[in-house]
Amino acid sequence: MESPEGYWASRAALEWQVEMGADEAMLDAPADRYAASAEEAKPQAAIAPAQPARPPIPEPAPAVDAPAMARAAAARAATLDELREAVSGFDLCELKRGAKNTVFSDGNAAARVMIVGEAPGREEDIEGRPFVGRAGQLLDRMFDAIGLSRTSPDAQSAVYITNVSPWRPPSNRTPDAAEIGMLLPFVQRHIELIDPEVVVMVGNTPCQALLGQTGITRLRGNWTQVLGKPALPMFHPAYLLRNPAAKREAWADLLALKARLKS
Repeated sequence: MESPEGYWASRAALEWQVEMGADEAMLDAPADRYAASAEEAKPQAAIAPAQPARPPIPEPAPAVDAPAMARAAAARAATLDELREAVSGFDLCELKRGAKNTVFSDGNAAARVMIVGEAPGREEDIEGRPFVGRAGQLLDRMFDAIGLSRTSPDAQSAVYITNVSPWRPPSNRTPDAAEIGMLLPFVQRHIELIDPEVVVMVGNTPCQALLGQTGITRLRGNWTQVLGKPALPMFHPAYLLRNPAAKREAWADLLALKARLKS
């Protein structure tokens, strides 16, 4: 064992070496501290964590030509029942997603007069029949005044009713041009299958669809042609509820229709 005097002598020598700067063990070869300091100062590249393999990006689905598919579906319908099924099964129109029912038609399919409206409202969407709300009740009174009715079993005094859109638009808005263009083949086939003597278009939307024109105040009362059949634009009954003064023009149009049917 080392004596106490030897311990204190060794400690004093070590402390003297530390004070002189010899504070670490020496290597077998000299070390360049300047180079080591420069290397430590270099920024170290962050090691990115391993990323999981990304799944391949799927190819975009080919665009669907909805109007072309509507034309094909409508052309295949040889009867009203087949057309109803084609319309009910058409899923490419966004209006269908928010509707409760597909509102196809009402009235006597043998009628001389076919009425084409705009689109179902809330009551029509619930009941599944066109023109059953306040506007529909006014429409019934208007045509009843010239001896026509949707409930008549006699084709001579009956009317048949449908709309450009079989589905209620959100908030009862007007169908836009793309929706009208998509649904037009069904309306045209509907007219062909019913084969009425006269087509009555109530409001701007059927005029836009079947005539390519809008401006019902200018168009109303002027006879035209739709698919080779006499056609009469009239005010929509909803417009007449908002503008009672226009009922005088509507009555004149009804009388013109009555005279046309008698000729």
